[in-house]
Formats: sequence, structure tokens, C-alpha cells
Amino acid sequence: MTVHEKAELIIKDIKLENGTNPVHIFKKIARKEYISIHGPEHHILDGASLLVAYKNAGGNIDIDNALEKLMSEGLRMPGAMCGLWGICGAITSIGAALSIIDGTGPLSTDGTWGNHMQFTSNATSELGKINGPRCCKRDAMIAFKNGVEYVNSHYDVILEYEHMKCEYSDQNAQCIKERCPYYMVDMKTYQVRQERSDIKQCKTPM
Repeated sequence: MTVHEKAELIIKDIKLENGTNPVHIFKKIARKEYISIHGPEHHILDGASLLVAYKNAGGNIDIDNALEKLMSEGLRMPGAMCGLWGICGAITSIGAALSIIDGTGPLSTDGTWGNHMQFTSNATSELGKINGPRCCKRDAMIAFKNGVEYVNSHYDVILEYEHMKCEYSDQNAQCIKERCPYYMVDMKTYQVRQERSDIKQCKTPM
């Protein structure tokens, strides 16, 4: 199945989803047999999940038109761009969704151009600290976390988000396990492990 065919199925199926939590929407579609553990279909799925959650939360948007635009932008993003271009497709997909909500373009002067850059910068910085190799599910969760924070602070809608344990580790041959904040049972356990790792690095002789 081609990426374009997968994208069309994503758009068709995601329109039926309810709720204001983009992670829940993402996970329901990610269980479909046409969604791979990794792949450029996530460049459509991630942003589409945010758009549908935004619409369901009362956002003023033509969801059919918005999803068509998102699919068009997502299909322009090549696979493996995280490693080859130094920017994550999941984060870029959410950035595209925000630009669609705001009607932002390269000549926009209303502040949204810079706001979206701050979103992608914050999300990319967080992902960069975790390091690779890529995981399209982990990267999506980082993108959603920052995307929900952005939406809730910039628009008159409230999206839901909660930190959830990863369901895909056994399917991912390159899973980084304890280094991933979604591999652990809870965020507190992850933070304790990170603090111990930081202390160990500080004690390492130069």
C-alpha cells in the first residue's frame, strides 16, 4: 500500500473519531492494519489527530478542508526526515495543523509565524534531549504533549492529554526502553532514573 493510499484511509477513518484527546484519537487509528510501527503515514496521522480533537473541542474549523490540506502537506514530508534533515515529521505535522488552524503562511505578520516556530523549537528540543534512533510513536507523543500545551494556551478550546505508558515497545526493534519517557510505568519513575543518570554523568572523570 502506498503512503498516499494510507493517507486517504487515515482521513476517511479519523473523521469518525470523537473526543478531545488527540493521543486517544491517534492510538485508535494507529491500531489499524494499514498503519506501520514507523513510517511517513505518521506525518498525516499526527496532525490530523490534533485537528479532529480541536474540532471536537469546539474549534472553529472546516474539518474536511483542514484534513485535505493536512494530507497535502504531510505527503510532502519524506520518510526518514528526522535522521536525514534533523527535524521530526511528527512535530512538523503538528506544526502544519497549527498553521491550518491559523491560516498561517510564509508572509504572515500576525504573530502566528513566530508562535509556530516556538512550538516546533520547544518540541524538537525535548525530543533532541532524548536522542535517537527514531520512534514514530515516541516522537508523536512528544509532539502531542507540546501541541496540546500550545493549543490550550493560544485558543479558546481545551484539549485533553495524559502521560501514558507506551503500547508499542515489543513491536519496535530499536526501542530505547528506559531512555524513553513513555516506556516507564509512570513519569515519576522516569524522572528519578533521569536524575540518577545526570548524577552519574557528573561524576564521570573528564
